[in-house]
Amino acid sequence: MAESIFWSCLLLPLYAWLGYPLLLAVLALRRPTRQLPPITPLHVSVVVAAHNEQRHIEAKLANLLTQEVQLASLQIVVASDGSSDATVALARGLNDPRISVLDLPRQGKNATLNAAVAHCTGDILLFTDADVQWQGGAFAALLGPFADAQVGATAGNLLMPLSGTGMSYGEALYRRLEAWLRRLENRVGCCVSADGALQALRRELFQPIPPRVNDDFFISTCAPAAGLRLVYVDQARGIDHGTDEVERQFSRRQRVTVGGLLSLKARRALLDPRRHGLYAIALISHKLLRRLAPVLLLPLLLSNLWLLDESPFYRLSLGAQLLGYGAALLGLLDRRRRLPRVFRLAAFVLVTVAGMSSGLWQFLRGRSYTQWNPTQTR
Repeated sequence: MAESIFWSCLLLPLYAWLGYPLLLAVLALRRPTRQLPPITPLHVSVVVAAHNEQRHIEAKLANLLTQEVQLASLQIVVASDGSSDATVALARGLNDPRISVLDLPRQGKNATLNAAVAHCTGDILLFTDADVQWQGGAFAALLGPFADAQVGATAGNLLMPLSGTGMSYGEALYRRLEAWLRRLENRVGCCVSADGALQALRRELFQPIPPRVNDDFFISTCAPAAGLRLVYVDQARGIDHGTDEVERQFSRRQRVTVGGLLSLKARRALLDPRRHGLYAIALISHKLLRRLAPVLLLPLLLSNLWLLDESPFYRLSLGAQLLGYGAALLGLLDRRRRLPRVFRLAAFVLVTVAGMSSGLWQFLRGRSYTQWNPTQTR
């Protein structure tokens, strides 16, 4: 029994974190890169949901308005979710006819996005966050794949500087791993999700976002739900910033896990390989198994202790686990950043795993998050 538990708890995380990426890498070797025809100018609406973003809103709108892209028309909808600062006044103060500002009561991000989309007139919806700056060419790159009628949505590459301090170092590496996975998924034709700060969707595919789910995942899956493709565009890049605070990293991973599992529940029809083929397998591997894998690490450790005298392999595996946990704890205790970066990376992994495990427990207990506060993740 202990051996069965050990190997089950070992193989599932190994597949989720190593086996799936390797499988994608092999499949991607056989898929040529697609060439897209030129795209005609589009009618575009950009949605910016904001809550108390007075520090960022002017720079964000300037960033959008100065992007070099040929459009048939541009509409920017700033939807304030009960902001109590100068967000609304600053956005209106730009006095640009392309900008519409909705001063909404506090209702949560998903309801705010739904209200904003109801005011959109464009054929293509672009979604972004107030504190994320798009790099030059991101706007045009995000729209390019829509020249293909089989493309229903696009996802950009949200980068984070490798600052090398605290939790943000591990988060930056995690973002780069995600970008690599999405490039592979894109080559194979099964990109599963997008970052909410850099994504686009055909207007006719938009479905009202339910409460409590992760808005970026739900929006990006509107295309596969309609039988169209989600395309990852590596050239469409934006700059995000992480946090070095352990508590914020933990709570972020906790909230994202709860919302992610609720999102998968809402989109459970997409998990059927008989209907959605490789996309369903990618969704299960990338989004479901990865969220379930962390809770297996504790029974893996306990079963390993039980099997310690069975063979040298189990002693070696226990040593590797204890070495990893020890490095993570040292990284957490290293407040002055004196240890090498590998210790901070181990600390980030431990906090992430703990946050995901706590998020799964909250999901099973029926816990969810309805309100959002962007400052919690900065």
